[in-house]
Amino acid sequence: MASTINISSAGVSPGNTPQRLLSNRSLMALALLNFFLADARDGLGPFLDAFLATRGWSSVNLGLIATVGGLIGLLATPLCGALVDGTRWKRALIAVPVIVVTAAALITLIEPTVAIVWIGQIGTAVVGAVIGPALAGLTLGLVGERLFSQQIARNEVWNHSGNLVSLVAVFLVVSMIGQNGMIWLMVATAFGALAAIAAIDPNDIDHKVARGLGEDDGEPGPSGLKVLLTNRGLILLAVILLIFHFGNAPMSRLIAQQFAIELDSPFRTTAIITGISQLSMVGVALAAPLLIRRFGLAATLAIGLAALPIRGLLAASFDGFWIVYPTQVLDGVGAGLLGIVTPVAVERMLKGTGRFNVGFAAVMTVQGIGASLSNVVAGWLVSVGGYSLSHIVAAGVAVIAFAVFFAFRKELAPDEGKASAKPA
Repeated sequence: MASTINISSAGVSPGNTPQRLLSNRSLMALALLNFFLADARDGLGPFLDAFLATRGWSSVNLGLIATVGGLIGLLATPLCGALVDGTRWKRALIAVPVIVVTAAALITLIEPTVAIVWIGQIGTAVVGAVIGPALAGLTLGLVGERLFSQQIARNEVWNHSGNLVSLVAVFLVVSMIGQNGMIWLMVATAFGALAAIAAIDPNDIDHKVARGLGEDDGEPGPSGLKVLLTNRGLILLAVILLIFHFGNAPMSRLIAQQFAIELDSPFRTTAIITGISQLSMVGVALAAPLLIRRFGLAATLAIGLAALPIRGLLAASFDGFWIVYPTQVLDGVGAGLLGIVTPVAVERMLKGTGRFNVGFAAVMTVQGIGASLSNVVAGWLVSVGGYSLSHIVAAGVAVIAFAVFFAFRKELAPDEGKASAKPA
């Protein structure tokens, strides 16, 4: 019989929810799910731009595809969050997108026509929009509120470790057997993710806690985008993330494009560039719980925001391949810390409302708007003034994000055990 560990329903008052036993099998399956999702949730992911750039696609067209696909996917994100809040089929909401995303990536890799690329990327964006909220809700339902921040950090460690292994595998397989090796790797990671999902015991998921109802009487909280409009801290966090990702989102894509064209090696070059970021993110994810406990969520958020201005200036000032090392390490610091801080902050702000997943999805929607719009703008900047101009603009945008944070830092990231309920 599988061994078990005691997990209190994380901050739930003893009178409401008794202690429950969570099997180690489910926690291990959650870890493996994050490991395999690193590759299975994004299809070609960072390789798409470099792959298409070496086949004559311009930065403007690539940015337009990313922007349109991203914006269409964002329309589905709040609905996906509400769906996660209201359903007990959280595992299925991860499994189905994995299948669709993998199929779209395989078709794109085999036959990268204009129509297939467009349809594949839009479809991937739409079905992929549910994975983030579903995974966050599944994690919260498994470990509860008290252990949520630590488990989110563990999820990120496994996720970035999976990315590293995948990137090394891509580099080796493509070097040995060529592009067709990508097909087998994508199939293998998809099957791994599906097996991990099946191994999570549905009886271990507390669906009440998963939607943020652990500490209230079960009355429904705010729903949909109304969550953003009635919680000042949530609004400020969403705005800061929108500005940050407007500057940060296209930078790795553009660095990969630039060196993939120069070196005429899209998959191996992108594997190295992305691998540096992922290795940095593993270290950041390991350090994040300590940073949050020692300095608090707001200070940890400040460290993440400060990384982008430095990164943009470095990328704009030097053009040798060595520059990918410091710039991608800083990508790991910035995006890595924000990826951990964001769901933890949202959970604290919406504790007891029963609308954690839709609130988290709403924040993801706002930050995604910035990321999606930035792609076409960055592509246009490259066509006007080269890659350096785009990186300089990204650094300037990052300064704005940090300034907004500094002005309203007291409104962000409530202490553990406290909810931010200030009206806008």
